[in-house]
Amino acid sequence: VCKNITVQLDATGNATITPAQIDDGSSDNCTDVASLVLSLDQTSFDCNDLGSNTVRLTVTDASGNTDQCTATVTINDVTPPTAVCQNITVNLDATGNATITAADIDDGSSDGCGGAVTLAASKTSFTCADLGANTVTLTVTDASGNTDQCTATVTINDVTPPT
Repeated sequence: VCKNITVQLDATGNATITPAQIDDGSSDNCTDVASLVLSLDQTSFDCNDLGSNTVRLTVTDASGNTDQCTATVTINDVTPPTAVCQNITVNLDATGNATITAADIDDGSSDGCGGAVTLAASKTSFTCADLGANTVTLTVTDASGNTDQCTATVTINDVTPPT
C-alpha cells in the first residue's frame, strides 16, 4: 500500500527518501509485518527531479512473494538563491541623469539548482538629487520563486562642468 509524499531539496539541491516514507501499511497474511522487506526503485532526487516523480515500492515477504505499488513523490525547491552584490560608481550624464541595471550591481548571484536567476534592483534611475552614496537593494529570484536580497552602494558623481 503506497502513499504520495512531498519532499524538499536540501541546500545542496538533493533529497533522499526511504521505503518507509512511501509505505502506507503494507501487510502479508503469513508474515509478521516487521519481516516484510520494502524497497524503492528510486531513493535519490536532485534539481532535475523538481515536480512529480513516480516511484515503485516493492514489498517482499519471508517466502519471496512480492507485490508492487506506485506513489508520487513531489520534489520542491525551497532553498533561496544566493544574492551577491557589488558597489559601483556612476557618473551623471550631461543632462544630470544616470541609469543602471540590476546586473550592474550583481556580483555573481547564483542558485543551488544551477538554473537562471532573475535580478531586480530597487532603484535604477538617478539624478542630481542622488549625488553621493545611495543604497540599492538587489532581489534575486530563482525558477521556483525563492528569493534572496543584498544591498549595494551606488555612488553618483557629477562630472559635468557648468555652462
